[in-house]
Amino acid sequence: MRQLTEEETKTLFSKLAHYTGRSLNSLIAPTDGGQQMVFRLQGSRVYYMPLAIANLATAIPRDNLLSAGTQMGKFTKTGKFRLNLTCLDVIAPHARYKLWIKPNGEMPFLYGGNVVKAHVGRWSEDCPEHSGVIVYSQDDTPLGFGVSARSTQEAKKLDPTGIVLFRQADVGEYLREEDTMFTT
Repeated sequence: MRQLTEEETKTLFSKLAHYTGRSLNSLIAPTDGGQQMVFRLQGSRVYYMPLAIANLATAIPRDNLLSAGTQMGKFTKTGKFRLNLTCLDVIAPHARYKLWIKPNGEMPFLYGGNVVKAHVGRWSEDCPEHSGVIVYSQDDTPLGFGVSARSTQEAKKLDPTGIVLFRQADVGEYLREEDTMFTT
């Protein structure tokens, strides 16, 4: 595992800021117990872990170390960063824009579908178009994340079958892609 380069860090933070906004600072600030969290790169995958674990991981040869911490995503060959579903628990508490799905819309979303207006229970009022949005169930359980297809004001004018959020990841992937999700 190695530290991210300046360019990789910039790419990672811009992607995370798309979903978290200014609360991105709280991801890297020391926790209440004084534990500092860091991002480390293994192959093309980025992991989020306490600094103490990252220091211990340096003693393990790179070929023998599969993962440590929470996988946030990976860098593509072109240098772009793609968030992985496993980062949902990390970014959900810091979400800038949120969308709550009605119970009748949870299953279509968890099967890999986009969110239509008829399935929206509540939505952050000031959400612009093409922003990162965390999707919650009505009981505040994070279900996934995506990109808003319309701003909040435009979505109010849509018909019930109009798409308001493009799905990027949902917790249903744990079952749909269990064979390939964690392979190297």
